[in-house]
Amino acid sequence: MKKIIAIGFALIILSSCGKKTNEVSPQYKDITEMVFASGILEPNDKYNLTAQSEGYLVKLNFVEGTIVNAGDVLAIVDNQQTIYSDRSATELLGISQINVSNNAPALKQAEANITLAEEKVKQDELQFARYKKLLETNSVSKLEYENVALALENSKTNLLNLQQAYKLQKQQAEQQLISQESQKNINSFYSGNNNIKAVVGGKVYKKLKETGDYVRKGDVIAVIGNANELYARLNIDESNISKIKVGQKAIVQLNSTKGLNYEGLVSEILPAFEESSQSFICKVKFTKEPELKISGTQLQANIIIGNKTKAFVIPRSYLDFGNKVMLKGSNDPVEVKTGFISSEWVEVTDGLKETDVLVSQIK
Repeated sequence: MKKIIAIGFALIILSSCGKKTNEVSPQYKDITEMVFASGILEPNDKYNLTAQSEGYLVKLNFVEGTIVNAGDVLAIVDNQQTIYSDRSATELLGISQINVSNNAPALKQAEANITLAEEKVKQDELQFARYKKLLETNSVSKLEYENVALALENSKTNLLNLQQAYKLQKQQAEQQLISQESQKNINSFYSGNNNIKAVVGGKVYKKLKETGDYVRKGDVIAVIGNANELYARLNIDESNISKIKVGQKAIVQLNSTKGLNYEGLVSEILPAFEESSQSFICKVKFTKEPELKISGTQLQANIIIGNKTKAFVIPRSYLDFGNKVMLKGSNDPVEVKTGFISSEWVEVTDGLKETDVLVSQIK
């Protein structure tokens, strides 16, 4: 029994000895205020290569990491409907082109009818002239003369109608040609969508589809971006976004190469709140590109938003949640008001005196 009590007493002593405290007093110091943000590496000019027609992917002409040029055919979709439509439009266009040519059967027939009508008018004009002279000598009756004159008028009217019909028929054929040319161009465009081309040259950072996959219009096949230039895409908390300005300096550290800092400048602040991350987005352009250029690499950054001289500060590690600190000799934490915040220091604007001693318990 005595041994058990002794062991228990020893554990209490060890436990008490394991708790240590660090003490510090507020001081005046020149500090730099920073806004901390996390984010990822993203390539400039990033865009999604998307399917413009529906069907099976029968060919992919790239792998991840491929450098592509604008206009390169990167994927082919098997869409027979657009192919058949394009073929039909091509054949109909050929017929329309024949119908407006000089050898078009319908126009040739109309021209022949006009020629016959012109000959009829000439004959009727000669007959009219003859009967007019005969009427002057009373060799024919006035009724016979009028019948010949009426026949001439009918011939002229028939010729005029045939000429107008020819013009209308030719106009309709030309309109049909224009319509078929437009339809052919539309169908060729849709058929051309089966060949998915790079809009802008760059590097294929991610492949999202494989040969044999069925795709619909708008499905993303790959992600393409600038092969050489990447930027830091940072998520900024809404309480800090008003402090961020274009041109501010940022210190970026990649999670894959911790210990290496890269400098950059805020180049853009996106104007909309991003629902997915519940944050605002800003872009930091590196003044010197990092050696690692893998899109999606996670990172963290400190954006320098200002400097202050002779600020009344405490170490940042002594500030707990709710802006509370623990004072020596006190059992309850004290809430303080803060100003500038750097990576190591926090400015205290109210709640502490120079003579106060802060404690931080460590294990």
